[in-house]
Amino acid sequence: MTNVFEELGERIRGEVPELGRAVDRALRAWVHAQQMPGEYAYLDSVALNLHGFYSGVERLFELIARHVDRALPGGDTWHRDLLYQMAGDLPEARPAIVSQETVQALDEFRRFRHVVRRVYTINLAPEKMASLLSALPPVWATLQAELIAFADYLEALR
Repeated sequence: MTNVFEELGERIRGEVPELGRAVDRALRAWVHAQQMPGEYAYLDSVALNLHGFYSGVERLFELIARHVDRALPGGDTWHRDLLYQMAGDLPEARPAIVSQETVQALDEFRRFRHVVRRVYTINLAPEKMASLLSALPPVWATLQAELIAFADYLEALR
């Protein structure tokens, strides 16, 4: 029987490729959106995949908070608080999962996800999406390495 830390490490390893697919789809749709500016379906695809990317990251963070930290934030700012919790080193429970730089970058994706959830897609501004898309490859590369390193940490606790 595996313990909760092994299961969580396996879950992280399983989710990383899915997050990578969302990143790839957002980047490919962005290329098409740039080539065909009047074709809004591509912008909608970018928004949907950026939303999916951050939602997937947040799901992993929720699992970590629940099962490792044993403390899931509440209140109106819980989404932001959860993100910042992942950059904290909890000596009794775990090292920091992501760097402060990663948190700052991911916070922009969290805010964008909030906009996607609350605004009609016809009101999304392509120029605001452009900065997210240019930041996405390096943010994803760093986040991916940080998540895998944390999965390694969890699996080493056996």
